[in-house]
Amino acid sequence: MSEISHEQVRRIILQRLESLARAGVTGLPRLSRPGEASRPGEAIREGEAPAEPAPRPGEASREGEASREGEAPAEPAPRPGEASRSHAHPAARHPPVRASRTATTGSLFSPEPAMPRRESLSREERVTALAQVCGEVAACQRCTELAATRTHTVFGVGNPLPRLVFLGEAPGADEDAQGEPFVGRAGQLLNKILDACTLRREDVYILNILKCRPPGNRTPTPHEAENCREYLLRQLAILQPEFLCCLGAVAAQCLLETTTPIGQLRGRFHQFQDIRVMATYHPAYLLRNPGAKRATWDDMKMLLREMGIELPPR
Repeated sequence: MSEISHEQVRRIILQRLESLARAGVTGLPRLSRPGEASRPGEAIREGEAPAEPAPRPGEASREGEASREGEAPAEPAPRPGEASRSHAHPAARHPPVRASRTATTGSLFSPEPAMPRRESLSREERVTALAQVCGEVAACQRCTELAATRTHTVFGVGNPLPRLVFLGEAPGADEDAQGEPFVGRAGQLLNKILDACTLRREDVYILNILKCRPPGNRTPTPHEAENCREYLLRQLAILQPEFLCCLGAVAAQCLLETTTPIGQLRGRFHQFQDIRVMATYHPAYLLRNPGAKRATWDDMKMLLREMGIELPPR
């Protein structure tokens, strides 16, 4: 990855400050000065390493179109003197992330804005809360290129009280045209997978890392993924699923902030805050590589067993 320029760092910091201001944050803990004892709540202390750069998401299949299911190379750590993006968030609103960072090179993301518990929300309240976030997404201009080229934003669809959420990479051409995730050929295969699991789209919730289609169906950049991460976390905060299935390398690597290949991430559970996470291959990858369907079905059976869902005998 090319070195981040001072101008890029300045834009990143300004964007983060604007985001914090919109969230109602009016001040940040100051850094310790040399010789001072660290104070409780300080975001960064003297002598600690600055935040590392975000891992570049691996190339993965995007619903509705053919792309590549690749593996991202590890990104270099920031050199001394490069700006850190770490900011302290109010604990009640954004507790620290509890997702594992095993095998990751770090991230440009600030400390994870985690999900407050929403167990008391009724179905109607969740629908209202999701609609509010959806309206913000529809008006979002954070990614100038994506906002200028999209037809529709693709927020998410499904049960507002789901035990299971499916997370993909980004909208493809069909999704951009219709404003709904997984409606192309990959979406049709996902429907078949759900049917084999004795589930329907109405039983689960389906969403993506990005809410806009990247031009040319390219892989999302770390900056774009970060811009959308707030919306993703707010959706998950409202939905509060027990389980989440990442479809493809980009979805899994962005959520878990890792560069571990999808082949090593699949076949076992991960933890993201209070959610059990299973990673498997993207349906579009399966369309080009039918031999991977058996591994994906093994992942789904493991997920169903953990959920306590028994499959009918075949």
